[in-house]
Amino acid sequence: MSLPVHLVESLAGATPGSLVEVTGDEAHHAVAVRRLREGEQVVLTDGRGTSVTGSVASTGKRVFAVSVGSVTHDDRPEPAITVVQALPKGDRGELAVEVLTEVGVDRVVPWAASRSVAVWKGERAAKSHAKWQATAREAAKQSRRSWLPTVMPLASTADLAAIVAEADLAVVLHEDGTDPLSAVVVPTTGRIVVVVGPEGGISPEELDALAAAGAQAVRLGAEVLRTSTAGVVAVAALLSRTDRWA
Repeated sequence: MSLPVHLVESLAGATPGSLVEVTGDEAHHAVAVRRLREGEQVVLTDGRGTSVTGSVASTGKRVFAVSVGSVTHDDRPEPAITVVQALPKGDRGELAVEVLTEVGVDRVVPWAASRSVAVWKGERAAKSHAKWQATAREAAKQSRRSWLPTVMPLASTADLAAIVAEADLAVVLHEDGTDPLSAVVVPTTGRIVVVVGPEGGISPEELDALAAAGAQAVRLGAEVLRTSTAGVVAVAALLSRTDRWA
């Protein structure tokens, strides 16, 4: 059985035999909800590649301490993958973030596409972004990631030019793409960007802007996928051709 994973702010100075204290909401959930007990084995990670495994030395109301048994440092996985996710309706945004995190995406960029049904503005924008961040955090713990994905601020189509330009490979999922995703050359290092449109599709103007920035329109297959699932399918297809899934 896999050990439970908890996120902490820092593991600086953690060495075998030292104590790491976990506080706040993370500790409250572990102690009050999960009923964490002394002697139980857990994994702590800082979300930046460092993890420790150890046993619970003590618990309190909103705190517990772990006696470190071992420390590991993982390099950031390459190629790193960014998914630009057009805002879907309802709770499908959180679903997309959850499965993208589980499959290993490094960065998620919420995109205010012109045909997005959902709109993030004012207080709703802050709450929705916070939900995406919380979803990524919990999914990272469930999937035992030592690197926490980043959920970027809401981006406009104009903002995507810089994101696409920095990529070693940038693809836009589009049913009219002339090339299949399976035909693109996948880099072994660097950054891959996958752009997923909204339920209403990517407008011709947006497609032109992304192409001008260096993105290639590709198709997955004959089936039409929901915006909340298309990204994870594309990422899995790409990762299967890298050393990350070798």
